[in-house]
Order: sequence, then C-alpha cells, then structure tokens
Amino acid sequence: MMNIVILLAVVLIVAILVTIFRAHTLVQVVRGKEGDPMGTSNKVNGALFMVFLILGTVLFFVYSYTEFDRYTVPVASEHGKITFNLFWITTAITTAVFILTNAALFYFAWKYRHKEGQKAHFYPHNNTLEMIWTFIPAIVLALLVFSGWKAWVKITDTAPANAEVVEIFGYQYAWASRYPGPDGKLGPFDYKLIDSDNRLGVDFSNPNAKDDFIPREIHIPKGEPVLLKIRARDVIHSVYMPHFRLQMNAVPGMPTQFWFVPTKSTADMALETGNPDFQYELVCNKICGKAHFSMRAIVVVDEKEDYEKWKAEQKSWLSKNPDYLVNIESTSPVQVAVEENVSGEEVNTSL
Repeated sequence: MMNIVILLAVVLIVAILVTIFRAHTLVQVVRGKEGDPMGTSNKVNGALFMVFLILGTVLFFVYSYTEFDRYTVPVASEHGKITFNLFWITTAITTAVFILTNAALFYFAWKYRHKEGQKAHFYPHNNTLEMIWTFIPAIVLALLVFSGWKAWVKITDTAPANAEVVEIFGYQYAWASRYPGPDGKLGPFDYKLIDSDNRLGVDFSNPNAKDDFIPREIHIPKGEPVLLKIRARDVIHSVYMPHFRLQMNAVPGMPTQFWFVPTKSTADMALETGNPDFQYELVCNKICGKAHFSMRAIVVVDEKEDYEKWKAEQKSWLSKNPDYLVNIESTSPVQVAVEENVSGEEVNTSL
C-alpha cells in the first residue's frame, strides 16, 4: 500500500512541475518574450549556483566545527596523536582544494552564463597551468603518503622488548584473548587442535602454554607498550579500537600484530568524557556474517599497579580445565614414544 502511495505522489509532483512549466511558457508568450530561448531562468539558475555555494560552505563548516559533529572520539594512545594529526592535515589540504575548485566551478557557472552578444573565448591549452596542477598535487600527495607510511611502519614494526603481549582471537561471532603466564611466553597454537573446549587451538602440551590464561575481559596497562598478536579462526575480522586509533585485520592462517602505548586509563577517560560508565571497546568492523553486530569486547586500561595485581590474580586455563590436562598427558608425544619403544619398534625420541 505504501509503495502505491509513493508512486502516486511522484506522478502528482511530475504533473505539477509540467503544469508550472507550461504556465511559465504562456506567461512568456503574453509578455512577448516567446522568442527568447533563455528567458529569466538563466539568471535565476546562475544566482542559485552562488546561493548554493555560499550556503553549502557555511553549513559545511557549521556542521564540522560545532557540537553537531559527534564522530570524533578522544585519543588515548601515543601513536593516535600522530595519526590524528595526519588525518587533520590531510583533511585541511583536501578541504581547501575542494572549496577552491568548487568555488571556481560555481562562480564560473554564474559569471559566464549566457548573455546576448557575449562570445566565448577559445582557450585550448596552457603549459604553465598543466605543470602547476600536475606537480603541486603530486608533491603534496607524496609528502602525505610518506608521513602515513612512516607512522604505519613504526606501529607494525618489532615491538619493544618490555611490551605486554596479548593474543586477540576472532571467530564468528566473538573475541577471545590469551595472556602468557609467569614465564612471559605465549605457547604455540595449531588450528588442528581447535575443538569445543580449546577454541583457540593452543598446544597445551608445550611447556610455554601450560601457564597461559584466557580471561573474560581484556586488560592492558596504561603508559606501557602493548603488543597485540592477532588471529582469526574462520573469516576475516578486524580488530578495531577507535579511542586508540587502532585497526588491524584478523586473517585466518595469517597472524598479524599491532603494538601501541595507551595513555589514558579507563578512569581517566571517564573523567574526561564526563561519563562514569565509560568503557573502551574492541569491535569488528568487517561485515563477517549475520551476527557481526555481537562482536564486541570490553577493554580495560589499568594503572600499572592495578594491572599487575589483576594479572597476578588470574589462573591458567589448564588449572580451570584439569580434565583437558589429563587428556594431554595421556596422549603426550613422550608417552607415545615410550609405548612404541616397549613394543620393540625403533623410535626417534628427539622431540
């Protein structure tokens, strides 16, 4: 029913516009201007171009630099300040070029509108202008690209030796995180080990994995480098933390990483935003399936002391799943080697 109403409304509007045009034509005939191919509409359209230019520019700046802009969130990382500055420098340059070119476009449409007795000037080519609008944009874009590349290389390069390591694992449709235990080393993983219990596919038979813990919340320390080791189980997801200006794809079969330094704790940001319930969040900004909207995890930025206290309170995943540990020990490579040796077969025990 609604589609029929919309269709009738469109037909009615078109009929009204046609009627107005015909009435305008009749008025021109009565005034004796039926021979004028332009009439007054040419001047009106030229004036409207200028009105649209001025009004559109004013509204653009009002929307961008007043309280109407709700899209910019506070920066909470060291590299975030760099990328944020690069963003605004790029925005300033492209906005200036956009305004200048469109101002010229609309002004020329008004300035050189049709006038009786006015003849267009033939101006086919100008080498100087060609050089200006080719080389200047090329140089500016090269500088912007180099600045962005320099910042990107730094945050994807080798993390500092004292960085806190956190593994982020994406799967349809949630996030999981894993931390190294007291040994400071994450255990290896193998996708073949993924099951209903071991959803990250961690090789818990490896000594480095036995003390790894998998918490419900993601905690990171303020003012310390944090290295995210990123994996995905099924499809491409994307690790996105807007306040840290952090984004990195999680690709199945191709681990990625991203390191950064948080500069504001959750409590600091709650004070800055005036929101006592403020929470950092990790979301997926790849459309990864029908429940993509549910891929959200809370990220807590603690002061260094609070982070160490929280970390010390965590228990290893195996200590919470003793049955899984029993299964691993009963089928460990060493045990298999012993059994095969007892059977009289030659065994290579260099594991």
